[in-house]
Amino acid sequence: MEYPASVEQSVTDQTSPHIDSISSSSTPAKRERHQASNNTESMGEVDYESLPTDKLWAHLLAGGAAGVTEHCVMYPVDCVKTRMMTLVPNPKANYNNLYGAFKTIIKTERPSALFRGITVVATGAGPAHALYFSTYEYSKRWLSRHHNNIMSQGGAAVVATLLHDGCMNPIEVIKQRLQMYNAPYKGIIHCGATILRQEGPGAFYRSYTTQLTMNIPFQVLHFVSYEYLQEKFNPTRSYDPLSHMISGAGAGAIAAAFTTPLDVARTLLNTREQKKILASDKKIYGMLNTLLKIYQLKGFKGYFRGLSARVVYQMPSTALCWSVYELFKYGLGLKEAEFVETTPSDHTSR
Repeated sequence: MEYPASVEQSVTDQTSPHIDSISSSSTPAKRERHQASNNTESMGEVDYESLPTDKLWAHLLAGGAAGVTEHCVMYPVDCVKTRMMTLVPNPKANYNNLYGAFKTIIKTERPSALFRGITVVATGAGPAHALYFSTYEYSKRWLSRHHNNIMSQGGAAVVATLLHDGCMNPIEVIKQRLQMYNAPYKGIIHCGATILRQEGPGAFYRSYTTQLTMNIPFQVLHFVSYEYLQEKFNPTRSYDPLSHMISGAGAGAIAAAFTTPLDVARTLLNTREQKKILASDKKIYGMLNTLLKIYQLKGFKGYFRGLSARVVYQMPSTALCWSVYELFKYGLGLKEAEFVETTPSDHTSR
């Protein structure tokens, strides 16, 4: 609809003095604060995910912090999980449930037994998770140009897992050896040196294919479930700690439950439990051979040994991991944006 020229002129005459008065009364400092406020609002919570997307250092720092926090906080539960998944446990380390395991370990050993090997995990988890999350973010963004969301999320998870597990597999071997009951190692260096001397370098990657076979479906389920739950609980994709925590916990529980049989197989390959199972000096190699041996020893139930411990470990673990990652990504993105805002425009233009 077109308005008469007289009406348009009247509106302009009424509003112009008001605008002019604001502009004339505003000091440069006020105008800068007003502009910064508008820019912060335009950044908004809705668009915070895109802030550090092009900044590799932000993803590296956020991922590293998330990995170290997750593994260190949940390490005692991880120790119990490893022991509960053993097929031929020591009679003194045969646990019926998670609570009983903690009670027995603290009573018959000492609380520090729950933390054996934590140093090697803390050292390796930072770089591995930094690589893991940064690879996922960049791969997802690149794949999303050619595929739908689920395909890009799943493909990015596969690429990130290949790199992450390549770094973490030797660390996982040392960690699980130290977590076992009555482990004959004095410490991390002694454990690594003993494995290398007695079993060769291949021992550090004996479970790599099984690890990938477990972690690729785990991470695909994990990331796709997380993204799906975020769409349900946080459709605007704003920074919302509660939704990140709930989505992370739900995604971890789903992925953990479906991949427990493969974790049992990995634990068998990583530990020296094979010598208790096999009468000869033969080694169990490969996922299929390992899964067959589990079935021969424990039947179908053997595939789900330690299921409750694995789910209880993964739910808070992934909730914590995503919460820390999203927090650091949000914080680093805002700091970068604020730095840009405080840079004088006169210095950038000639």
